[in-house]
Parts: sequence; C-alpha cells; structure tokens
Amino acid sequence: MFIDEYISGAEPVRGKILLVDDQVVNIKILHQLLQADYDIYMARDGHQAIDMCNKIKPDVVLLDIEMPILNGFDVCAHLKSDPNTQDVAVIFVTGHFDEDKEAKGFQLGAVDFIHKPINPVITKARIKNQIRLKLNTDLLRSIALLDGLTGVANRRQFEQMLPVSWLQCAREKQPLTIILLDIDFFKHFNDTYGHTEGDICLRTVAQKIQDTVNRPYDLVARFGGEEFICVLPNTDLIGGTYVAQQIVDSVLSLKLAHKNSPISAFVTISAGVSTVVPKYDMSNKILVETADKQLYLAKDRGRNRVLGCLVEEKVAE
Repeated sequence: MFIDEYISGAEPVRGKILLVDDQVVNIKILHQLLQADYDIYMARDGHQAIDMCNKIKPDVVLLDIEMPILNGFDVCAHLKSDPNTQDVAVIFVTGHFDEDKEAKGFQLGAVDFIHKPINPVITKARIKNQIRLKLNTDLLRSIALLDGLTGVANRRQFEQMLPVSWLQCAREKQPLTIILLDIDFFKHFNDTYGHTEGDICLRTVAQKIQDTVNRPYDLVARFGGEEFICVLPNTDLIGGTYVAQQIVDSVLSLKLAHKNSPISAFVTISAGVSTVVPKYDMSNKILVETADKQLYLAKDRGRNRVLGCLVEEKVAE
C-alpha cells in the first residue's frame, strides 16, 4: 500500500517503454496508443533493441517475436542473461496464439503476451499493470540495497554493481577504478565519544563522500564498519586518484573533532585506489584486492593520504 502511494504521489513516474518490431506500422499503432502515458522508444531489429536497453534502461519492452536475424526469443534470452538488463520486463507481441511459443517465452523470462490485432483496452491495462509492478519492484530493490545507517548503497548493491560496471568497461575497453576508504582510528573515536556520536560521524562522512563522487553512474557504498568503497567506471588512475584526494581533503575540511587521534585533531580518512581496463577472462576481485593493498600502504605510511596503482594483469586469475 505504501509503495502504491509512493509511486502515485505528487510527482508521478512516467514509465519507459521500448517498442521493438521490424514492421513500422505495428510500432506506429503502439506508439499512438501509449505515448500520452509513457516515454516511448523504438527499435527496428533485435541488435538495436539490445543496444537501446543498455542505454535507456526501459521498464518494459514490447517485443515482436517474428523478426529477421535475431528473433524475439533470442533478444529476450540475451536481455535476461545480462546483469545490466535482466530486470527489464519483457512482453511479447505476436500475431498467433501458440501455447508452445508462450511456454517458451515464459521460460525465457517474459512476463506477458499481447496478441495482434491489438485490443487498446486490454493492451493498456496489461502494460499499466507491468509498469506498476516494475516500479514497485525497483523501489523495494532500492530500499533493500541501501545501508540503513548512512543512506548510501550497502555492500550487497556494490557486489551487484561491480560485475555490471566490469562488463560494461570490458565491452567499451575503458578503465574502471575502485577507491577503498577507511576512517582513521575510528575505534578511538567510538571509545572517546560513544557509539551514538560514532554513528553520526559515519553518516556525515558518508554524505561527504557521496557529495564528492557525484556522477550518476558512479557508486558509493558502505563496505563494512568504517570502510567505504567507490566504483568509478570510465575513470583512469589519474582521475581516480584525484577524486580520492578530493574525498580525503573534504572529510578533513568537515573539522569533526577527534581529540584522541594520533595524527590529527579532526577526523581523517585514508584511501587506496586501483585501476584496470577489464577483460572478460579476468576476475573483478583483483581490483578490490589491489585497492585494499594500497589502502593498507596508505595507513602504514601515516594515514590521511591516498595511494594507488594499476592492476597488473599477470596477477589476475
């Protein structure tokens, strides 16, 4: 009930629908029917549909089954096998009623079938139901993937996001950077000020990191305890080190009192940075392990600093 009220609040959410059909007339019919209520995108073949799903992240794909080169079943199988698109709701549109094809579609992960010729009332009702279900599911997922104390992403979301960013950068041959951060002498802080103030400190630092790492496709997550981790796609080592230094400087600028810190009168943070151009035969674990080693070195060399390096491919499994 709360979710329905949330979605139908003062700022209604317009769902995104991708229409996929090799026949222009079919796309026009659906576009006319749906354009008043949703943001509509169009694709004329399976390859274009897959590309657009990765770019626009539609809520629902209305997918024709009979298409040349890649048919609808092929497209659906590809979307469901890719972590970046597996949550897109696929509705098959077909001119024939065939129980075997419907069974195959549902086995591939489709959520519904619409039959031609299009019945406007039935089609709009089915799409509305799927859009609402998708938005409800997205909202629940976003709540489940947030850290309850700090409000940034939790470790589960990080573990889901890293493989997606890894595959995307591998496809595009672009660098991927990880920043691992640790609040210096946080146990001393809790021992001095108590856990309530410690929680306030964690929330404040998390928000400062989030404000500093502000591109929409970057991720800031609580990694555990007083550790945070940032995922920066399309970012080289120079850029990642610069962002990490900004975080270190901005946390110090908060001037959060830490009278028993051995290195400063204020709360400080250390950072380890690692960068790699991902490859499909490499494990993404090496990126986190390298950042962790750099963080250890940063703390060993005095804390309140940034150290980083490129991942050596020879050590990847």
